[in-house]
Amino acid sequence: MFHQLYEIKLGHPADFRVKYRFYDQSEGGRKTIPSQGYRSDFWYHHKDQPNPNSIYIIWPEFENERGEVVTDLNEKISSAGTARMWIISPNMRKFHKDKIVVGLKGFFREGPNSVAECEVIEIMALNSNPSNKE
Repeated sequence: MFHQLYEIKLGHPADFRVKYRFYDQSEGGRKTIPSQGYRSDFWYHHKDQPNPNSIYIIWPEFENERGEVVTDLNEKISSAGTARMWIISPNMRKFHKDKIVVGLKGFFREGPNSVAECEVIEIMALNSNPSNKE
């Protein structure tokens, strides 16, 4: 089985890129590392946060050590590496544009639990991807 690239599925490039590290169980993390297609929520702190527990529908698409998107669903995802990030709701892109910057620290969340930490390492097409509220 193969993963359909989000760039094809969503019709635009990724918004930004992160380096991530999944927590192990002793840190309150997952029992297993997820596979490509994992749909966690994303959390980061910013001054305009409507509430401290606000989470966003921003999904990772994991890359291999060469920076290529993992497309083989049988290929294991590394516990630490890089991922392209996709803001799934176009109407939220304007909200995130001035908040997501290189160096921003964030977390992959499953409900109230942070299961991985990450840092933005590159802004990709965040500022040019389509938004319903330009």
